[in-house]
Amino acid sequence: MRVAPFHFLILILMLLLVAPGCGTTHMRTGTEQLLLSDSVDRTVDKLDVAVLAGRTVFLDTTYIKPVKGVLFVNSDYIVSALRQKLTTSGCLIQDSKAEADYVLEARVGALGTDSLEVTYGLPASTAISQAASVVSSLPVPAIPEISFGKRNSALSTSKIVMFAYHRETGTPVWQSGSAISKSDAKDTWVMGAGPLQRGSIYDDVRFADLRVPLFRNRRRRAAEAQATPLTMADSHQFTHPAVLEQQLADARADAETEVVPASYEETKEE
Repeated sequence: MRVAPFHFLILILMLLLVAPGCGTTHMRTGTEQLLLSDSVDRTVDKLDVAVLAGRTVFLDTTYIKPVKGVLFVNSDYIVSALRQKLTTSGCLIQDSKAEADYVLEARVGALGTDSLEVTYGLPASTAISQAASVVSSLPVPAIPEISFGKRNSALSTSKIVMFAYHRETGTPVWQSGSAISKSDAKDTWVMGAGPLQRGSIYDDVRFADLRVPLFRNRRRRAAEAQATPLTMADSHQFTHPAVLEQQLADARADAETEVVPASYEETKEE
């Protein structure tokens, strides 16, 4: 018995509906924000401003222009990350240029995401349904995607450059060079099951948003194997506010009780 094209397509759709391990997900704005912020943090961590530690600096953000958009990772986030880096490196940030001895000028060379989708199998097609509609008056549905595997990848890239000069003389004292970092996220499906999530924004490999204890992020494992300096992503308490307030109070009390001996001149009798 000859099977009509329409019945054949219905049979394929029924088989796909009862196939096990179905799962779909889409790259959302939240993942893009994590990729962008992660790449910015990694880039700022590469800026070594230790040469200006203990000196008054002014962060000039004239050339970091705000860009309108729905993403939270914008000029304000970058400026705040730079201020955090300067503060934790021992620089004394001033609110006005006139109060600082050195000026730090920053600019952003790149901030964006790229995506890649690969399907192992047959992509969705409407060619057969259009051909069947020519010989039959009945509507024929399009053939859905039939894949054995799928892989979606997203990559975020950021580039930040800084340089410093003496405010009064304009003498250059330091430049960072190009600081570039990339962050990635990869989702993989096999026979409809997934996604298997891995990348720099995940602490561990995850399957359908569940942690897979048998696998660990290779980048995280390599970072833990060696001693690394404090990064933007690390949680760290520099000093407790109560301790700092007590130290400041003690310093003020010592300054008030300090006795300065009066100077005098001895007169000689003629």
